[in-house]
Amino acid sequence: MDVLHMISRKRETYEVRIEASLLWECALGIAAITNSRLIDTLEKSKESWDRLKKSLSEPLIVDLKLIEKNNTWKSLLLLLHQKEFQDLSEFITFLDELDDEKLRFICIPYIGLKFQDLRILASKGDVSSRNKLKKYTEDNPYFPDYIEFICTTNVRDLRDHLKRVMTLWYEEVIVPEQENLSQILKRDKQSKEKMRRNLKPEAMVEWATGGITYLPEPSVHTVLLIPQSIYRPWNVEGDVEGVKVFYYPVANESIYPDDKYMPSNFLVQKHKALGDEARLRMVKLLKGSERTLQEITNELNMGKSTVHHHLKILRSARLVETGDGKYRLKENAVQSLSNELMQYLTD
Repeated sequence: MDVLHMISRKRETYEVRIEASLLWECALGIAAITNSRLIDTLEKSKESWDRLKKSLSEPLIVDLKLIEKNNTWKSLLLLLHQKEFQDLSEFITFLDELDDEKLRFICIPYIGLKFQDLRILASKGDVSSRNKLKKYTEDNPYFPDYIEFICTTNVRDLRDHLKRVMTLWYEEVIVPEQENLSQILKRDKQSKEKMRRNLKPEAMVEWATGGITYLPEPSVHTVLLIPQSIYRPWNVEGDVEGVKVFYYPVANESIYPDDKYMPSNFLVQKHKALGDEARLRMVKLLKGSERTLQEITNELNMGKSTVHHHLKILRSARLVETGDGKYRLKENAVQSLSNELMQYLTD
């Protein structure tokens, strides 16, 4: 059926903001060291993590055990999103001035506008609302237990715990590397701000995160990009009211500024992936429409195992994605490649 379009409204998108702060690095470091399932996959070696753990004070270790048990690193991130804090002392003052009910409300995870009333009531002590939130988040590995803890723990003890662990980690881990970390985050933010002027929001998110495709959602008006080094190579995703958050890994060139010829991993991966005739043919084929593995095999007259191998390389480079048994080209990643190359050549 043909449709006569009599409106000029385009699909709404979001704006992209970029924030960088040692406080984010502090909270994410606390999250990382207490995530036993993920820690072995981080760029920082196991030996480095072991040395760090041995260097920590006993009071900090006690609080980190509470973090690992109750996942209160989530509370730190949610609280840090309340405003752009200039330093640790401003954050601690903010915690001291929050009333108990407001503190509890902020620490209960945001799971969507339609659940806000439940979140408010749960923060006031309503057991039914708390249980509903736990039910709605049961697909998350830690949200139900975390919500139970936040809603039932003594708020004064929670406040003291959050202030203490943030302060101790900052003093013992961040301060010794403060100058270097500050410069890394500053350089990466400047790089992303420069690229933001040349890319559309969705392409910008995909480029900064190394391949995450985030399409506009009705209730999300802003995507907040926060550079971090501690969780490399992972992106960490979060949600606050009206905002989608990506704590993304800083680029190589932000870490090694003295090597002016250092390209980003993503730039190298993409060019390597495209530097092959068979893979270029696949890219051109997928530019037309998404295809199954069998369709690609038939169209290009190649062996299925060979096609699968090349598609794996294209997917690793974040140029191709898969869903519902079909492969599709990530056009934003291809279109932004020339901008990425020019930024590398001219920086």
